[in-house]
Amino acid sequence: MRGFYIGRFQPYHNGHHSMVERISEEVDELVLGIGSADDSHTTHDPFTAGERIMMITKAVAEYDLTTYVVPLEDINRNAVWVSHVESMCPDFDVAYSNNPLVVRLFEEAGIEVRQSPMFDRDRLEGSEIRQRMIDDESWRDRVPPSVVEVIEEIHGIKRLQHVSDTDSLERYAAADESVEKSIEDFDD
Repeated sequence: MRGFYIGRFQPYHNGHHSMVERISEEVDELVLGIGSADDSHTTHDPFTAGERIMMITKAVAEYDLTTYVVPLEDINRNAVWVSHVESMCPDFDVAYSNNPLVVRLFEEAGIEVRQSPMFDRDRLEGSEIRQRMIDDESWRDRVPPSVVEVIEEIHGIKRLQHVSDTDSLERYAAADESVEKSIEDFDD
C-alpha cells in the first residue's frame, strides 16, 4: 500500500519525522508532497523545493520505506487541488493529514484520510523553529541531524535572518547618512 503525506516542510522537523515513522508502520511506500514548492526566500517559506527535497531524502533514509518526494506548486483553487496533487504524484491509496481543509478536500474526492495526534506541537512547529533561527536561539534539537547538516550547508540561517530583516534598507540608509555625517565632521 502507498500513502501520501503533504507538508511545506519549512523546515522538515522532528514532528514530521515522527509522523513519517508512524506512517511507515502502515504502508510499504510513501509519497511526500512538498507543498508551496514554488515559494522560497521569505520568512514564511525560506527554503527552496530542492533544499527541502534534500532535507527529507536524507532524513527518511533511516526508515525501511520506499519514498518519493514530489514538489507541488500552489494552485490556489481548492476545488481542483486533489486532482492537481494526483496528476503530479504516483498513485496512492491513503492520505495522511491533520489539516482540516486537506482532510476535507481528500474526503470529498473519495480518498481515505488518516489522522494522527500531533507530536510535541508546542515545540515542533515550523514557525517557532524559523523564529528561533532568526533570533539565534536553540533550534537544532527540533530537527533531525541530517536536516541540520543541510541547513548549515546552504547557509539557511543567514538567509532566513536576512530575508526577515524588514528594515535592512532603512538601516543601510541610516548607516550611509552616519558615514556621510562623519566625513563632513572630519572635513570641518
